[in-house]
Amino acid sequence: MLNRLAEQMQAFRPRRVRWVMPEAAVLIPVTESDDPSIILTRRADHMKTHSGQVAFPGGKRDAEDIDLQSTALREAQEEIGLNPDQVRLLNPLSDVVSLHGIKVTPFVGLVPAELQLQPCEAELDAIFHVPVSWLLQDPRSHTDVIRVADTTYYVPSFPFGEYTIWGLSAMMLVELLQVGFNMDVDLHHKPAGKLIEHPVRLFPPDAFK
Repeated sequence: MLNRLAEQMQAFRPRRVRWVMPEAAVLIPVTESDDPSIILTRRADHMKTHSGQVAFPGGKRDAEDIDLQSTALREAQEEIGLNPDQVRLLNPLSDVVSLHGIKVTPFVGLVPAELQLQPCEAELDAIFHVPVSWLLQDPRSHTDVIRVADTTYYVPSFPFGEYTIWGLSAMMLVELLQVGFNMDVDLHHKPAGKLIEHPVRLFPPDAFK
């Protein structure tokens, strides 16, 4: 499964955002095992932004970061104690744009299955693993309908125990599952089940390519 993931990520050509905006990067860690899982975090309740939300380790690009890959690895080390030397990076996924107008680039990385990770208490209250096999069943509770200019996205919401994976994190997961694991899922096709509509978000028509 992971060999196929690496091969298909290598051949993948992600979409890039052309519009100039603040940049951020996240790391999507995939454990190297027969039953791989994806590592996510939950932001602490005391955080001023995105408190209590599930996310991948990551954050805004610092002036000292030589590139966005460096941002993703630095943030993962700061937030969950993941040593960059333990990450085998694959190609990045497509850029996504947050509600706050930040361009986020997701980097996929393979990491050892047995890791001693520690959440940064100033930012996180949990680190947890979600099996890829569980996600491949598409266990969504509903789908958020998000319109960006004239494009409609159907974003799944995944309830996993006490956690809910939704929004940008779910969008990144969908592309990873589609590109890396051949899952029949797509952000642009209306799925069956419950739909929840959200307000239209406006960006310039030439923002994406």
